[in-house]
Amino acid sequence: MPTVDVLNINKEKVGEVELQEEIFGVPVRGHVLHEVVTWQRACRRAGTACTKTRGEVRGGGRKPWRQKGTGRARSGSTRSPVWKGGGTIFGPRPRSYVYTMPKKVRRLALKMALSSKLQAGQLVVLDEYPHTTPKTKDFVQVLRNFEIAKALIITGEAHEALELSARNVPHVQVMLTAGLNVYDILRFEHLVMLKPALAQIEARLAP
Repeated sequence: MPTVDVLNINKEKVGEVELQEEIFGVPVRGHVLHEVVTWQRACRRAGTACTKTRGEVRGGGRKPWRQKGTGRARSGSTRSPVWKGGGTIFGPRPRSYVYTMPKKVRRLALKMALSSKLQAGQLVVLDEYPHTTPKTKDFVQVLRNFEIAKALIITGEAHEALELSARNVPHVQVMLTAGLNVYDILRFEHLVMLKPALAQIEARLAP
């Protein structure tokens, strides 16, 4: 089983924890991660882009000129798609980009994302975040202690002081274990877990 150090906010070792091989020792396959990230981003798309057809554009009810005798091409409406200000042909319409992804593939990709952070040495396990008063200065000092610029921080339960302290810090996100996902793990350089969150993740992904 892989073993990682448990650190305090001053980057001092306070213990060790063994990680489950079935979760943090999975061979990483890029195409699986790519498929799941593509699926996640598709599900997050709003799909609200909308254009108007010639029947929806305001105006154009009167025939601009008579059918014959003017020397110009016949035309029945100023809102024809070939006219300036006319409708749009085959433009985007409101739609859903959601599609399904097998649960086994999603679980496997999550294990691969966690394993990739461990293999890259970008997984940090904290024993706790002791500050109870929201203060950005204290949180930024913790990041400096670990020399971290971009991090996803996982907590086992709501931690108001931590969430409020990190809210205005760029390239940092605090998330509960229930929201853990492949896209956000890969989007940030470091993955920081509080020790209680680690136990919850292993319980969630246990075979």
